[in-house]
Amino acid sequence: MNEVAQLIATIKRHLKAQGLTYREVANALELSEASIKRLFASERFTVDRLVQLSTLLGFTLAELAQDAAAELPALRTLTIEQETRLVSDRKLLLVAVCALNHWSVAEIVAAYRVTYAECLKRLLVLERMGLIALLPNDRIRLIVMRDFHWLPDGPIRAFFMQEGLGDFLSNSFDEPEQTLEFAHAMLTEPALEQLRLELQKVRARLALLHDESSTAPLAQRRGVGMLLATREWEPAMFAQMRMPALRKGART
Repeated sequence: MNEVAQLIATIKRHLKAQGLTYREVANALELSEASIKRLFASERFTVDRLVQLSTLLGFTLAELAQDAAAELPALRTLTIEQETRLVSDRKLLLVAVCALNHWSVAEIVAAYRVTYAECLKRLLVLERMGLIALLPNDRIRLIVMRDFHWLPDGPIRAFFMQEGLGDFLSNSFDEPEQTLEFAHAMLTEPALEQLRLELQKVRARLALLHDESSTAPLAQRRGVGMLLATREWEPAMFAQMRMPALRKGART
C-alpha cells in the first residue's frame, strides 16, 4: 500500500469511528454523494479536499499523515521472492542497503558508480516490493525494519555465506575499532536458550544504536558489521581423534 492509499485508508477509518457517512461528508464538502464515492474509489483527492476532510474529522492534514505513517506495517521478514529479487541485481542490493542505512539519493550517487536515474529506478523497484516509500523530493522512508530477519536457508543468507562471510573475516581485526571474540563452552539446553536470548538483545541493541546514529551526517557514521553465530560444534581435528564408537552423534 502506497502512502496516498494509506492516508485515504486512515481517513476512512476515522470517518467510520466518528459515524460519518458519505452523504454527510458530501454535504460538508458541498459535493454530491456520488462525487465523494468516486473520489474515495479513485483516491484522487486534491490537497484542498484532504484539508477539508481533515478539518471535518477534527485533525490537521499533518496529524492525519502522521497517523497514516504510523499505521504502515514494518516488515520484520521478507518473502523468498523479495530476497531473491534483492540478490539478483547488485545495484538494487546496493541501493537497498544504503536506504536501510538512511542514505539519501544524492549520497548514494556521490559515493558509488550509480547514476541518479539508476538509483531512482532501483528505489521504485524497492517501493513496488513494499520495502520503502519514495516521498517527495526523492526522500526515502523505510517500511522494512532495519534489523529484519533473513530467511533460514534463504537467498540473502546464501548470498552472504558465498560472497560476504569470507570477505568479512579476511581481516586481522587488530585495529582499535575492530574486535574478534571467540569462546567455547558446554551448555545445557536451558543455558543455550538463555544465550540465544542474550544474543537477540545484542542484535536489538545494535539496531537501536543505528537508529540513534541515523541523524548524524553521513561523514560521521561508519558501516559496522557484527556477526553472531552459535552452533553445536566440535573441531574436525578433535572429532577425528575420538574413539570410533563415539564419533557419530558425539557431543562436546
